[in-house]
Amino acid sequence: MTRILRYFLNGLLIVAPFTITVWIVVAIIDWLNSLFDLGIPGLGIGLMFVLLTLIGFISSSFFVKPFIVITGRWFNKVPLVGIVYSSIKDLFDAFVGDNQKFNKPVMVKMSEDSENLKFGFVTQDTFSALNVEDRVAVYFPHSYNFSGELFVVPKHNVVYLDLPSSDVMKFIVSGGVSKL
Repeated sequence: MTRILRYFLNGLLIVAPFTITVWIVVAIIDWLNSLFDLGIPGLGIGLMFVLLTLIGFISSSFFVKPFIVITGRWFNKVPLVGIVYSSIKDLFDAFVGDNQKFNKPVMVKMSEDSENLKFGFVTQDTFSALNVEDRVAVYFPHSYNFSGELFVVPKHNVVYLDLPSSDVMKFIVSGGVSKL
């Protein structure tokens, strides 16, 4: 009986990640396809891809950038909308685009009297506006979650890692299960 249970759990460990991944991908594809439901499966996704690429091309034009900046400022001034817009924009800017923030992976010694280390990403190198020169801002993502914590830590406790940011993020999010 224990052998059958062990086989079942092994099967579950193999099938579950594949099944959940396929389910999430299919759900996203269905949602994207439903945005432009033209009766032909996949046409909505193709149209969305072309539309986003066209918007990206047009927005990189010298003439269009001022309109994007003005629209962003307008969104920021609207109560409640500004909080949502700026938070989402900052989150997207942190992961993609020209101003990626999670590109400096580090290991941080959390206290002087402990040998515990925590992985994170430096998001601000200096706090000169606050007259705090010996500190850096480090964001620590949570494992298995889309949240994290920001700590301001002494610079001498920070060790910069010569590793790809994506590998360190995967390591953190997986709870240390993924290989570095």
